[in-house]
Amino acid sequence: MSEECIVTGGPVVALPTRFGTFSVQAWIDAGTGAEHLSLSAPCELNSGEASVGGLTPGEPASGEPVSGEANNTGPADAVVPLVRLHSECLTGDVFGSYRCDCGEQLDHALEEIHRRGGTLVYLRGHEGRGIGLANKIRAYSLQESGADTVEANEQLGLPVDARDYSAAAGILTALGLTRIALLSNNPLKEADLASRGIEVVAMVPAIIPARSENLRYLVTKRDRMHHALTLDDAFEQNGTAATHNVSDTTEGHTV
Repeated sequence: MSEECIVTGGPVVALPTRFGTFSVQAWIDAGTGAEHLSLSAPCELNSGEASVGGLTPGEPASGEPVSGEANNTGPADAVVPLVRLHSECLTGDVFGSYRCDCGEQLDHALEEIHRRGGTLVYLRGHEGRGIGLANKIRAYSLQESGADTVEANEQLGLPVDARDYSAAAGILTALGLTRIALLSNNPLKEADLASRGIEVVAMVPAIIPARSENLRYLVTKRDRMHHALTLDDAFEQNGTAATHNVSDTTEGHTV
């Protein structure tokens, strides 16, 4: 198991949003000082009680519950919560950039988690897949000169993906979410969480519309970063609108 990260949670408060009201808690990473945020929505249990931790009702994109019986991991009525690890992206999350799909993924995740129940962990310090805002903009400049997102980072002498999920695992453990359905197509997230004691019983794809502005990035992410992503052949050839399953965010960023 990987080294544990010590995180400290603050008070839980209600956060009303256009997607509904979430229970929000800020977390501080004792090692780095980074501040993260969890947004949780409850599911109604069969008994009428509500919970956002442990084995709470939730369902993957197929609409079928993820049960312990189906996965041979627990009792038949144990249904796992839906969890999204969302890496910070100022340009996408705040300004709605079409260079990436981060903002659209964030909206999709909040909508699904509020509807089904679960938790979104918003990870700060992950800008540009961990290289920072200024370096992400430098990478954009290289991409405009012909480099793809992997080549741009390499030309800057930076890691292709420098993100660390130890704080995310610490937050999930503190919330009692050690058995989850993960809203992501990024296999590295699943493997990283598993190494830290978080059992991912299902990977739930985020299905959002692709755009011509981020098509090249999506192809690079699929072909060079091993994300489970499906692009429409016609869209890939013509750059016109299509629907794809996207792993975690784009243009020099997450998923």
